[in-house]
Amino acid sequence: MTILPHEKQVYEYEEALAKLKEQSLEGEVWPKDEIEALENKLGDLKEKIYSGLKPWDRVQICRHPGRPQTSDYIEHIFPDFEEISGDRGFADDAAIIMGCAHLENSKFFVIGQEKGKDTESRLKRNFGMPHPEGYRKALRGMKLAEKFNIPIVCFLDTPGAYPGLAAEERGQGWAIAKNLLEMAQLKVPVIVIVIGEGCSGGALGIGVGDTIGMLEHAYYSVISPEGCASILWKNPTKNSVAAAALKLHAEDLIKHGIIDKIIKEPLGGAHHDPEEAFTNIKRFILESLPDLALLSPAKLIENRYEKFRKMGAFEVVEPEPEVLPEAEMPSEEESSE
Repeated sequence: MTILPHEKQVYEYEEALAKLKEQSLEGEVWPKDEIEALENKLGDLKEKIYSGLKPWDRVQICRHPGRPQTSDYIEHIFPDFEEISGDRGFADDAAIIMGCAHLENSKFFVIGQEKGKDTESRLKRNFGMPHPEGYRKALRGMKLAEKFNIPIVCFLDTPGAYPGLAAEERGQGWAIAKNLLEMAQLKVPVIVIVIGEGCSGGALGIGVGDTIGMLEHAYYSVISPEGCASILWKNPTKNSVAAAALKLHAEDLIKHGIIDKIIKEPLGGAHHDPEEAFTNIKRFILESLPDLALLSPAKLIENRYEKFRKMGAFEVVEPEPEVLPEAEMPSEEESSE
């Protein structure tokens, strides 16, 4: 079991409480009301710790190995999911999962990034870092969904697109740019959900949508905290400083219109109660679709375009003219010269 630094006190308390309960089962060692009082204190401790999380604590929650991944959400939300493989050009990239599915009475085409859960699957999935063929595979699926007028759901969870030489040789940048262009023009609703790491163009390559939801402890950023620290301070150990400066969590991003909804997580993160996370994401999908389904293809494209054009807005402020003190003002003779 992976215990995060901020959770250590909680786990120690839980272990001690479990031992007391075990002793009480063997004999009435600890009164029932004392056990209940300790449980209440544990609840208060959890509230205190999890309500005071720092940005870097939340990045660690986002990367917890027990956190639900795309495959988990698909399994619990789309039970009849039928996977489609390959980009019909080079290979099948296992870092991208995609296929057709039903949710209640609606059809969906589901696409997501998958990191893997153990050493073998992580190597197979390339730790969730897609190659160019992964983005081409995703685009193939999107165009198929558009052809049959099926809404698209995209799950984002990647530390970034694979930066290897082979990926660059096969057109990594072009593959992502092509997806951005094509997704902006899709004639069907696109629902995007950031479930874990949403890092750089690797996430954005399947992230251009009509409505974007984000789990409470996920992060969405142009660069990872470690990458930012390496560039700005030449020191990757300043990751906690970078995490705070980047404003990469949901409550920061929703203020700027980068995401549309914060999806609540169980106390302490989705890995503490995956079922609650599945339920919350399923609700977000079902609540998002009706409004999007009412829009014409032209209106969907127009709204999507405006949504992304407004991101990164800035204002130019003209500086006020500098007024020199009287002692520094030039004389009339100096001015005429």
